[in-house]
Amino acid sequence: MPAMPVTRRAFLGGLSTGALAGSLPASARVAGANRDVRVAVVGLRGQGRTHIARFAALEHVRVVALCDVDRDVLAAQRAAFEKRYGYAIDGHGDVREVLDRDDVDVVSTATPNHWHALIGVWAVDAGKDAYIEKPISHNVWEGRQLVRAARRARRLVQGGTQSRSFPGIRAAVQYVQEGRLGAIEWVHAICYKPRPPIGKVGLGRPPESVDYSLWCGPAPFEPLRRRELHYDWHWQWATGNGDLGNQGIHQMDVARWVLGAEGLPPRVVSIGGRVGYDDDGETPNTQLVFYDYAGAPIVFEVRGLPRSKEQQADRKAWERGMDRVHPGVSIGVTVHCAQGRMVIDTAGARAFDRDGAQVAEFTGEGDHYANFLAAVRARDPSLLHADVEETHLSSALCHLGGISHLLGEHATAREAGEVAALHPAFERCWHDLREHLACNGIDGARPVLVAGRTLQVDQVSELIHGDHAANALLTRPYRDPFVVPAVV
Repeated sequence: MPAMPVTRRAFLGGLSTGALAGSLPASARVAGANRDVRVAVVGLRGQGRTHIARFAALEHVRVVALCDVDRDVLAAQRAAFEKRYGYAIDGHGDVREVLDRDDVDVVSTATPNHWHALIGVWAVDAGKDAYIEKPISHNVWEGRQLVRAARRARRLVQGGTQSRSFPGIRAAVQYVQEGRLGAIEWVHAICYKPRPPIGKVGLGRPPESVDYSLWCGPAPFEPLRRRELHYDWHWQWATGNGDLGNQGIHQMDVARWVLGAEGLPPRVVSIGGRVGYDDDGETPNTQLVFYDYAGAPIVFEVRGLPRSKEQQADRKAWERGMDRVHPGVSIGVTVHCAQGRMVIDTAGARAFDRDGAQVAEFTGEGDHYANFLAAVRARDPSLLHADVEETHLSSALCHLGGISHLLGEHATAREAGEVAALHPAFERCWHDLREHLACNGIDGARPVLVAGRTLQVDQVSELIHGDHAANALLTRPYRDPFVVPAVV
């Protein structure tokens, strides 16, 4: 059974910068204070290429190694790197080779979700600091092990929730927390992102350039059950967490941040499903999750379908046709307060009074990678904008929504509405979602959605009260040697 989690506040309150530095061997005490910080990037498709560019752009940082299990991707990125930066770079197919190198100070990873926590644990145990893409885990338990491993090794770990480094969003959060809009009543976080079907082919074939067993790593080594190995892993449970844990983790993190919630909520329940088409995907493309924090809950909403069924016929129309909430936001967070509301999206934030008039605006993007490197150089975890503890909690919220869904039962719209009656905000969002489904030709009289199981969460142990099946889904069976260790 997991022990009591160490909160970020407790950790930082009991740890001075000097204590941290003094605990490290001289060779690792201030990595790069008088020389370049040496970075290895693991996972080179999509976001991994951003990691390369952002770290390489920083002063006194040198990217020294690239790693990807797909040898074609690795070769292409090594060639692109040499062309852009003017020097040849080492390449590895196995992250363990990177961790064995003495000339690597930082491991930065943008692999699929099922690898995040294990790479993080391996990295800190090897004496490296780590930048881990969001979510930092594939399940709740392994995220907590990464937190413990980082504390035990006294290494710095930053999660890839970049909004934490945006000055505009930081200022907006402070504005709300100062009570400038009155007390928070509830928080509505949305991810309305176009998600067409991924096809229905059953068994696929991994690319010949990929070591498929190594790609699976901590996940079961089983036949590929979709057409594309890459990216579409998001929509199958063995490797991904749906849009709740893909795009949604960013908005989940902002929602929890603005509430000032330092732990998990006592109650979580989901309504959702994969509706509107039949494909090899498993995770919901339509979902509402209610997080019953004391005082002010979070309602998180995923919509992958467009505004109408007609728009599903054309991919461009699908992408243009996503629903929006005032003032024209399709991905963001609305903080409903007694005297107005704050709308936070990827570009910044705007505050509105009760009559809908805009009263403040907050803009400005920051550099999450630079923030991480500043903390690494100073050996000061309090400088991190997205410490591993923070990102673990936000990731865990996504995972709990998935668990509620997986343990739920198919329900009609009327039956799902009974679940939503838990809270007026939940009920309001459910009413709007029903209209959205109807516009996409989805018959609420048929049991196409899943009314999730209500999870009663122990905020100290991070277990589910009296629910063996739910607790089993807090973790997963691992296969040797890709085992996330229990850290005490």
